[in-house]
Amino acid sequence: MSVMIVGADHLGNMRKHLESYGIKEVEHICGRKTADRKRFEISRDTSLVVVLVDFVNHGTAKHIKEQAKSQGIRTIFAQRSWCSLQQPLERIGLNLQMICLASLESLT
Repeated sequence: MSVMIVGADHLGNMRKHLESYGIKEVEHICGRKTADRKRFEISRDTSLVVVLVDFVNHGTAKHIKEQAKSQGIRTIFAQRSWCSLQQPLERIGLNLQMICLASLESLT
């Protein structure tokens, strides 16, 4: 699964947490500058877009939402904290137990 994260200057441990949920590719765009909005384009392999609302201006957030919606890609709006992102991930069906079970089943 591939995720695009927009917002924050750096992701810290969030990348490691996402990997534990089975997310292999994480693309990160800062999103603070208005130039980011102009160059922003969601790649075709992206399964999910995460917008960290603490660090993105309103125009950029709106542009991302419209682009993701036009491509049929789910979008999560969260603050830049793992617990703020973990709940929406689990609501869309991603949780650590499901990933562990799927990996165990693929071994048998």
